[in-house]
Amino acid sequence: MSKMMNVALVGLGIGRSHITEGYVTNADLFRVKTLCDLNAERLQAVGDEFSIAHRTTDFDSVLADPQIDIVDLCTPPGTHYEMILKALDAGKHVICEKPLVGSLAAIDRVMAREKTAQGRLMPIFQYRYGDGAQKAKKIIEAGLAGKPYVATAETHWQRLPEYYAVPWRGKWATELGGVLMTHAIHLNDMLTYLMGPIAAMYSRIATRVNAIEVEDCVSMSLEMKNGALATISATLGSVEEISRLRLCFENVVFESNHEAYNPGIDPWKILPTTPETGEKIAALLENWQPVPNRFGGQFRAFHQALVTGGPLPVTTADARASLELITGCYFSSDNRQEVTFPLNADNAYYQGWRPQ
Repeated sequence: MSKMMNVALVGLGIGRSHITEGYVTNADLFRVKTLCDLNAERLQAVGDEFSIAHRTTDFDSVLADPQIDIVDLCTPPGTHYEMILKALDAGKHVICEKPLVGSLAAIDRVMAREKTAQGRLMPIFQYRYGDGAQKAKKIIEAGLAGKPYVATAETHWQRLPEYYAVPWRGKWATELGGVLMTHAIHLNDMLTYLMGPIAAMYSRIATRVNAIEVEDCVSMSLEMKNGALATISATLGSVEEISRLRLCFENVVFESNHEAYNPGIDPWKILPTTPETGEKIAALLENWQPVPNRFGGQFRAFHQALVTGGPLPVTTADARASLELITGCYFSSDNRQEVTFPLNADNAYYQGWRPQ
């Protein structure tokens, strides 16, 4: 019998999706014991909907509860850093929504604290989870894809003024960034997940769609460490919402489905260059076991890692790579110059990219 773990869910905006996709679908592994939110009306509504009796507005009381195994942070981005450290110091395992924190300096401090913590910390990158993305990962790791050539990642969504009526959205202090930080971060993570780390970048950002502080349009040109070239574009001004990842390798071309909020699931195009490669791919995937998608898949893998002590499905190193891309993009656009990776304490934006 699998170990049942008690969860405290903090923040019930996107947190509600954690319940429906991650915890209800894994009811044999997790029990949501506590809900925590500053919005009393939302707290009662979600508690009633899922019959969760223990509800609080006090985060410290959540940390003091010895029955809580996992603290799941779904609060606005600007709150993450302090809450992560407090939860780790309380001995809890931690799940935290993207973006994990707001600077490379902050993620490096979190990673240092993590090394001495009793609990383990998993950032959220749920778009990796789905049969399409996982099949592509398996083919690449098996060496069947061959040399990577080029890739494109397109996050073309729409956000209207009413979206930014929520007080913390669209502001540097609380959202930490715009389309690059809170929307395209998913597909950009999938790009590096499948194509490897970045060597250099040139970028442009702009605010063209909404009257907000942060950017809502982005364009990037990347050179990957393996020599491949990649382009990223993102906007919040697309009436047709799509997320599209296309990867061209020596032996196969991959293209994701175009579902804006679930690009990891099948169907993906997997186009081998020769019949022989197609046969090898078919043999590799012959006994494929379906992967639960989005939060369901990531949370199930997290539970397994906690029980076995094995590697986490998403790590703080993954979160750092994501923040490194973001830091490089802001620096390159602001300074009109190419950025080379890795980015460390000597970069002018290491402490943060927010305008002063």
